[in-house]
Amino acid sequence: MNKLVTSPAAAVADIPDGSSLAVGGFGLCGIPMTLIQALCDRDTSGLHVVSNNCGTDDWALGILLTERRIARMTSSYVGENREFARQYLAGELEVELVPQGTLAERLRAGGAGIPAFDTPAGVGTQIAEGGMPWRYAADGSIAVASPAKETREFDGNSYVLEQAITTDYALVHAECGDRYGNLRFHPRRTGDGHTTLRTARGAYLHGRPLQWRLPGALAAGECAVALRRRHRLGGHALVGYRQPADLPTAGPRELS
Repeated sequence: MNKLVTSPAAAVADIPDGSSLAVGGFGLCGIPMTLIQALCDRDTSGLHVVSNNCGTDDWALGILLTERRIARMTSSYVGENREFARQYLAGELEVELVPQGTLAERLRAGGAGIPAFDTPAGVGTQIAEGGMPWRYAADGSIAVASPAKETREFDGNSYVLEQAITTDYALVHAECGDRYGNLRFHPRRTGDGHTTLRTARGAYLHGRPLQWRLPGALAAGECAVALRRRHRLGGHALVGYRQPADLPTAGPRELS
């Protein structure tokens, strides 16, 4: 078994137009920037992206947005990106805003095979009652609004029913990985890496070889790992790629 690929371009080569993507990271921390750039270089468009946020105007998912590659975003935070606001208000981008904890749980549920769950978050708001503008029309009216969701009571408390999220592919930055798809994440990025990876039918990861924390068998679909080695020149990190034949064949071992 060898889940390694030779480059980021090879890792994302099979992602077609109109795909749904779960993308890991929180703010600008732990984002799979190398894979995002490789996807941008491929001219893939019409993407439906699920991620905590959409980067900034010139970094992270923001570069896909600026190139008009994203058709729909499901996020919990959309600040610090002027182009995002412009496209949304102009009716060029569909946006589903989701409470942050609910977004994480919808992804986790999708990876666990749970179709839906009840949560108190959003009860009594447009999250539950519907009417949030997902897409605006050119004249500023609401073209697509969020639907009302089922609410229930348990022990006298109200809850809203939220549907799980599954996607076609996932892009994740792991601290390290191996030929079997086993991964280890930075301690501060373990949560979003796990949930993002397990909700997708195909996963693409960027990291370096070492030890593992998430077994490759837990990935929801086929997993491609682009490993990197760092060369320090003048304080800058250059990323180079090695052929699978040159990589370790067994056991966790760091590239020299």
